[in-house]
Amino acid sequence: MRVLVTGAGGQIGQALVPALLQRGDEVLATDIRSLTYPTATLQLDILDEKHFRAVLREWKPAEVYHLAAFLSARSEYEPQRGWEVNFMATWQVFEACRAEAVQRVFWPSSIAVFGPHTPREATPQYCPTDPIGLYGIAKLAGERLAEYFFRRYALDIRSLRFPGVVGPAHLPQGGTTDFAVHMFYAALRERRYKCYLLPDTRLPMIYIDDAVRAILKLMEAHPEQLTVRGAYNIQGMSFSPRELELEIQKAIPDFKCEYEPDFRQALAESWPISVDDTLARRDWGWHPTYDLPALCEAMLKAIPTYESS
Repeated sequence: MRVLVTGAGGQIGQALVPALLQRGDEVLATDIRSLTYPTATLQLDILDEKHFRAVLREWKPAEVYHLAAFLSARSEYEPQRGWEVNFMATWQVFEACRAEAVQRVFWPSSIAVFGPHTPREATPQYCPTDPIGLYGIAKLAGERLAEYFFRRYALDIRSLRFPGVVGPAHLPQGGTTDFAVHMFYAALRERRYKCYLLPDTRLPMIYIDDAVRAILKLMEAHPEQLTVRGAYNIQGMSFSPRELELEIQKAIPDFKCEYEPDFRQALAESWPISVDDTLARRDWGWHPTYDLPALCEAMLKAIPTYESS
């Protein structure tokens, strides 16, 4: 089928676009930056509504994967821009997809929708959501908007509340869980890392291969299987910076971390330690395949390959 991806140069996009091509889709990859993919690419500012609508009319995709976003830490530095990208652009994408009869839309939400009154262990699908960060506020509004467009207009929007996504092909900037990627690069390059979270701050995480597999599995599910029209909880694993440091030390014994928390510590402490993904498992067969040792093995093997290419 024909597919359009926004934010295709980001962490998830760099893994999702090849997976869509491997599936046999005809992909138009768009981003605010120029891209180099073995498929059609287009430089696109997602806030340019007229341009986006024109692209939809010309490309006529069956599915849109709307990945363009401002991450959590970056949204605290630039809250107005964060709101525009994370919510206003999402509204415009949903409305344009409705008007142009797109069959299905994927849009990623986040565990950032949870807050200090959310149960932190095995966080339920439905529970108090009172995010303290602008990123989480925008994602929570986006979840409600996705459900609204489905109920009112029958636009088939599907979403996942991603935990921290860990992968080798992209060094993320601006997220609260970025330490889980940065630590691997620092271990391989300098053998030391200064972490901006306290060592025992446990958070949910997911390896990029599992994240992409979850997207594709959700999008392939029959609509009648789906009982959640906001965003599904999914759980990969949970670990703290210290647990990750110890796991990396099994392969790189002289690797050391220092811990100097910044404003991201408060965000992390308002997020779950683990989430209950029972509904995703029941409705469309979700299950993770990577635990922490497997994630570390994959990252330490893959990063040198990406850096040499």
